[in-house]
Amino acid sequence: MDERQNKLLKAIVESYIKTVKPIGSKSLCKKFNCSSATIRNEMAVLESLGFIEKNHISSGRIPSEAGYKYYVEHLMKPKELTGEDVLKLQTIFKNNELELSDSINKTVEIISELTHYTSIILGKSSSENTLSQVNIIPISDNKIVALVCTDKGIVENKQFTLENEAEINEIVKTSEIINKMLVGTPINEVSKRLEFEIKPIISRQIKQYETVYNIFADAFNEFLNKRENIYFGGKTKIFNEPEYNDAFEIKQLASKFEDKDFIKRIEEEDGSAGEVKVYIGEENDFDPNVTIIKSKYKRNGEEGTIAIVGPKRMEYDRVVGLLEYLQKELNEED
Repeated sequence: MDERQNKLLKAIVESYIKTVKPIGSKSLCKKFNCSSATIRNEMAVLESLGFIEKNHISSGRIPSEAGYKYYVEHLMKPKELTGEDVLKLQTIFKNNELELSDSINKTVEIISELTHYTSIILGKSSSENTLSQVNIIPISDNKIVALVCTDKGIVENKQFTLENEAEINEIVKTSEIINKMLVGTPINEVSKRLEFEIKPIISRQIKQYETVYNIFADAFNEFLNKRENIYFGGKTKIFNEPEYNDAFEIKQLASKFEDKDFIKRIEEEDGSAGEVKVYIGEENDFDPNVTIIKSKYKRNGEEGTIAIVGPKRMEYDRVVGLLEYLQKELNEED
């Protein structure tokens, strides 16, 4: 497209984002100092290219998915955060009393407050978290606590009530074997090695090896489940947007927010930490009527995905600018 068509598409997209009203040629004449006929001709070109489309309730035009995508890739510039926005986020990042996971969770609340969209954190332990130690602590005749520790200082515990045949000394012996063989293993590989390397060994040395094996398998699964957190900020904020005035559509999207399997489709698998990616409508695997802007983060052995979910008529420049700022903060190692 030529320069005027680029500027025209940019004006149409940004006007619709702001007003939620279809754009007619007359409203653009003054801005571009052109006749209505000239603007109509240029809009016809944009429509033939698939970047704008007719709104069914008026003669005006609105951006299409392709138009939004072209805008994001070629015309949009990320918007810098205001000093007030930076101050709100720095209050969280500079709070040394907060654990990293807590500061990230509080950040999504601020993101949602700043954007008025729904924000989501999908966090998990990174492969850089390696097993440091497994400890077994007896707390009564038939109860123990299994502690799983990583080299990054993450500790999770799970309490077990033992069956009569499961002797504590056998469990302690198994923990010693695990510590000898699996220390230094990436935490997300421990369960696999436990099954294929440790289980055959304890089957020859431990009488009730199935019971003992299940205790450690449960402890490691509990660790991984706790580290794979899903945290929302402003879960219902997206429903305040004018696009969501249909009860059925609201119900459909709300049900996806409650479905862990659907939410995990948002997780960013491609690319590296620091890249902000935009998935508009049919481009995302979550819902064809929304835009998802997301990015991976990785800091001090913790990694995950930050995602912002909003209508296709999203303030792309503001959201991308916000995520780019967060990336600079989150991907700096302490």
